[in-house]
Amino acid sequence: MSTLSSMTGFARAEGEWMTDRFVWEVRSVNARGLDIRCRLPAGYETMESDVRARISAKLIRGSVNLTFSIVSGAAGSSVVLNRAALDALMASAKEAAKDYGVEAPGLDALLSARGVVEVSEPALSDEDREARAKAMMTTLDAAIASLIAARQQEGAHLAALLAGQIDRMESLLEGARASAETQPEALRERLHRQVSDLMEASKGLDETRLTQELALLATKADVREEVDRLAAHIAAARDLLATDGAIGRKFDFLTQEFGREANTLCSKAADIALTRIGLDMKAVIDQIREQVQNVE
Repeated sequence: MSTLSSMTGFARAEGEWMTDRFVWEVRSVNARGLDIRCRLPAGYETMESDVRARISAKLIRGSVNLTFSIVSGAAGSSVVLNRAALDALMASAKEAAKDYGVEAPGLDALLSARGVVEVSEPALSDEDREARAKAMMTTLDAAIASLIAARQQEGAHLAALLAGQIDRMESLLEGARASAETQPEALRERLHRQVSDLMEASKGLDETRLTQELALLATKADVREEVDRLAAHIAAARDLLATDGAIGRKFDFLTQEFGREANTLCSKAADIALTRIGLDMKAVIDQIREQVQNVE
């Protein structure tokens, strides 16, 4: 079986350079495509393009939220309060609070706004700046690798669930196949009995025309074609589970095809046993669809 990847995972990686300590946290959940959201501290926004490129190179689908934090222990670091920005923000907050009839936010909330408090660090040489950036990106790569491992671990669980559900579909299909082999003849016999009763009650009916219509109805009620297509879909599902790479979208499309055939099977069923099999199939297909939504 291939290494199936989920879109759900979390990873954390810590690194350091000289007296700086930094942490990358990255988590992902399911999404139609790849959606990356970065939360970087003030002064580190220029890293975002590189961060996005590194994630895009490793992941294909998922909503990815990434947070970076850094604490510098360098001597000479200082905290600067931007009083002009704080005064303007406080005035705007009080005015808005008055307009909406709510309490104005406190000083602690305003101090957390970007640009109000700034950390001034000692100037770094170009070589030191490059070395620090390299250390940060190396730690980011470690966080991404850990996220991939977490997604693959969850993917192994999903693969086992999907394999079991596909086995259940195959078991139901065998029952449907046995019923399909006998359904056309059973339907013809039942319809002929009904026609005989009808012909006795109404002598003016055209027996030849009725026989033709009955043959057409029996042909339309033949579900062997749907059974064959379901067998092909089961084989395709197993092939997907054995395929490396992102298979979520293909599996989602295949699940829709499963649903179409199961619906047709139910609508054409001529006996209660086949109807029950079709309904059981639809229940299993819903379970497969639920799991597939989280497959990369």
